[in-house]
Amino acid sequence: MFDLILSKLLNENISLFYLINGINNSFLNWLMPIITDFGSSVAWILICIFIYIFGGSYGRKVAVLCLMSLFLTNILVILLKYLVAEPRPFFTLQNVNLLIHVNGSSFPSGHTASSFAAATMIGLKYHLKSEGKKYYLIYLLLAFAVLIGFSRIYLGVHYPYDVIFGALIGTACTLIILKYENRILNNKIAVRLKKTKYLTL
Repeated sequence: MFDLILSKLLNENISLFYLINGINNSFLNWLMPIITDFGSSVAWILICIFIYIFGGSYGRKVAVLCLMSLFLTNILVILLKYLVAEPRPFFTLQNVNLLIHVNGSSFPSGHTASSFAAATMIGLKYHLKSEGKKYYLIYLLLAFAVLIGFSRIYLGVHYPYDVIFGALIGTACTLIILKYENRILNNKIAVRLKKTKYLTL
């Protein structure tokens, strides 16, 4: 029974991969490689540095928390990639529309995990005000994170389940960091970072 369920899930994973990867639209072929670059850990770290420098005292707190979330997320992603060691789709499947070249294991998607981690943190910490109402950026940023996850499948470097689990990992890590937010921000290192006006690299 378990083998049957597992086989069905794997087949659905492959079918959904081909459905997305097989779109092969000229505009998306140009856009998706650009979108996917914004999902890298480096890109989100640079965004955190920008928030840290220009976001005032509140921004420094958000940046510290976001960096902690990205650190925890990437540790889990690296560990799972090593333990699962799933080959990327273009290694095991035929007729894959591969638009970029990457190395490493497939499960889970690091770009997606980092994007959901940062999007959840920044989205919950910032909002826009209109007519006395607060509109948190979480919805807009999560939509962007979903687009990044979609790009990983479209480009042929991840299965849908890689992306789904990456999203869950990133979101969960941020929620864990937020749960212990006060302890983290009261840590001696975090206190020094919060008091620093400029980030020294």
